[in-house]
Amino acid sequence: MLEVLYEDNHVLVVNKPAGMLVHGDETGDTPLAELAKEYIKQKYNKPGNVFMGVVHRLDRPVSGVVLLAKTSKALTRLNELFRSKKTLKTYWAVVQNRPQQEQATLVHWLVKNSEKNVTKAYAKENKSGLRSELSYQLLNHQGGKYLLKVNPITGRPHQIRVQLSSINCPIMGDLKYGAPLPLPDKSIALHARQLEFEHPTLKTTITVSAPPPRTAAWAPFR
Repeated sequence: MLEVLYEDNHVLVVNKPAGMLVHGDETGDTPLAELAKEYIKQKYNKPGNVFMGVVHRLDRPVSGVVLLAKTSKALTRLNELFRSKKTLKTYWAVVQNRPQQEQATLVHWLVKNSEKNVTKAYAKENKSGLRSELSYQLLNHQGGKYLLKVNPITGRPHQIRVQLSSINCPIMGDLKYGAPLPLPDKSIALHARQLEFEHPTLKTTITVSAPPPRTAAWAPFR
């Protein structure tokens, strides 16, 4: 069952649960895009194929706001917004090490190993890497857990995960980037908390927020 956060004739915004794919892959598991099509079919009793464009993605173990386009025109315009960095993405991350600075901007050059699906961060410019930038702020801390608000300025694969790990703040459950233990549901404590974007036809600013998962990792911060 989809948790719909916002919907109109052109866009659909949902709260993706951790563990769900956005796009299909070799696992054959049903992705978010297909569930969204089925939701539209049933809600509006639409026969045949339904258009549903994927504007951006979240890693499988990450939860939170995902924006989908219900028309091809909306998809084209939203894709351009993301390409030109005219959206504001806010993530929440739970880490178990307190960052040395309560807020900072991080710049790294990221090199992805496609075979192993892992990314490495370099503090100095690397000709093989992509410049990656984010800002973070410590929002809260409870019981040895620290809640960070993260705003990525660039959108690189695994960017938040590897950049926080590079300052000795791996995200809870993220074994790939240095977390000591997995979470029971195999998720990681990274959540796409809010997305701000210009509506593709109305040209108004839309801001959508998603509540964090109801799991133990997030319990102190709900």
